Amino acid sequence: MTTIKRAKGFWLSISLSLIFFAVVQVLIGGGSLNPFYQNTLMFIGINIILAASLHLIIGITGQFSIGHAGFLAVGAYASAVMTMKLEMPFYAALIVGGLASALAGLIIGIPSLRLKGDYLAIATLGFGEIVRIMLLNIDYVGGASGMQVSHLTTWPWVFASVIVTIIVIRNFTSSTHGRACISIREDETAADSMGINTTYYKVVAFAIGAFLPVSLGALRS
Repeated sequence: MTTIKRAKGFWLSISLSLIFFAVVQVLIGGGSLNPFYQNTLMFIGINIILAASLHLIIGITGQFSIGHAGFLAVGAYASAVMTMKLEMPFYAALIVGGLASALAGLIIGIPSLRLKGDYLAIATLGFGEIVRIMLLNIDYVGGASGMQVSHLTTWPWVFASVIVTIIVIRNFTSSTHGRACISIREDETAADSMGINTTYYKVVAFAIGAFLPVSLGALRS
């Protein structure tokens, strides 16, 4: 009964969000919302995506990661290169950036997620710093001056990305894999003794959490 109530509440929230989207879209189309308020709404949506993807790693799986901005940077620069350098369409930049960000999640996840607690936090912090220093020293992407990009983001793109992110995380959490991640959060030793491949599930959560922020990267451009 509780599960049914939660499902109804979730889809009610999605329905109310769609109504909110329609209202905002009408206001934008009628010129009632100036660019400042439009950008504010889009940044709110972008940060919702960031918080939700980080929740998958910290809140659901219980892994103390503080290098999430590194995945955001990978997605941002990969999508910017796709659109500005290679002149690919925006949706293609989202896909390519997502794959690049997920690959970065696997690269940092496979060797470091055998660590726990403060050691994992230090490893992920180091990853974020490596990404930052590398981007500052690559002239192809603008170096320390940053990369000049055209503003391709629209309110519908941001809203759709928020909804997809929330639905993906909710469905993952409710699945068998999600329950395995929750068991790791509650007691990793007990989960391991029950036959759950804790390293595998931590890497999966890390890769999914890294893939989702790509929309932030692309949407920020």
